[in-house]
Amino acid sequence: MTIMANQNSAPRMIGESSCFLEMQEHISLVAPLNKPVLIVGERGTGKELIAARLHFLSHRWEGSFLKINCAAMSETLLEAQLFGHEAGAYTGATKQRKGYFERANGGTLFLDELANTDLSVQEKILRVIEYGEFERLGGNETIQVDVRIVAATNEDLPDLARQHRFREDLLDRLAFDVVTLPPLRERGEDILILAEHFAVGMVKEIGGDFFSGFSEKVAKSLCNYPWPGNIRELKNVIERAVYQNAGGSITRLVFNPFDSPYRLSNKMPVSMIETSSQLSDERGASVELARDVARGAAIDFKTEVQKFEIGLLKQAMEQSQFNQKKAAEILGLSYHQLRGYLRKYELLS
Repeated sequence: MTIMANQNSAPRMIGESSCFLEMQEHISLVAPLNKPVLIVGERGTGKELIAARLHFLSHRWEGSFLKINCAAMSETLLEAQLFGHEAGAYTGATKQRKGYFERANGGTLFLDELANTDLSVQEKILRVIEYGEFERLGGNETIQVDVRIVAATNEDLPDLARQHRFREDLLDRLAFDVVTLPPLRERGEDILILAEHFAVGMVKEIGGDFFSGFSEKVAKSLCNYPWPGNIRELKNVIERAVYQNAGGSITRLVFNPFDSPYRLSNKMPVSMIETSSQLSDERGASVELARDVARGAAIDFKTEVQKFEIGLLKQAMEQSQFNQKKAAEILGLSYHQLRGYLRKYELLS
């Protein structure tokens, strides 16, 4: 875990475990180089803060350190944000706008969740890394920049590249060096150190005088918990416990704040599923198709499968309020698999 001392210095790191110290040394070695770096780690491991440390330990530390979440916007918007646009480039572009690459000239640009970018955007990012040049959207002027790229992902990019869902040439350029962050469950010696740091900070935030410490039972629970959300999850658990115990000694932890006898669920009860299935059997088109097959009537198998897939995709998108990540989870697909199906059936808005 890291704590920003101020906006113009490298984040201070907290930890004593061997894997954490090895990572620290790795960062210190690669930071001064004017080369791209890829940060790989599970959610909540501190990838953004590691990127900041790479910047502030480099000779670019006085330059800009800009960051953008590549998964937080559509392909068109991301492209406009990264490369900028000229007036009139698209509806609503009333004036020229400089993109992140141009604004980060002389500094560092952190591309978070890079795996979620479309291949066309990846191609343009590759060009900037290789030649240091690009054009704004709607423009024909080639702009030269000197930007160090630090990218981050929690996905297996080599595997995505093998599936042709991530450009292999971009991966080759980004992977000059790869910093892999150890998950918190592998940093056993650091758990209580970090927990105490977060507790002291929360006590100050709520106006307490001092932190009374953890009970032996709580300390054991902290060390035995697998921490799927890593340091971010640990911070939430500790801060929640401090305010719920009014700044006193922590004797109880709530690992999952959603646990409740009244918890909402998107899962349909079995009885409702059975009823829905019966109604579908009585009135659904699938029954008619089965009857056609039984009668030996010819059907267009490919067309019917496509209709079924499109129906599932539309239903999942509506259920998730058109959040593609949630829709992918509902369908049991990866984000990139869902995007592939949406492109296939021209369902991307």
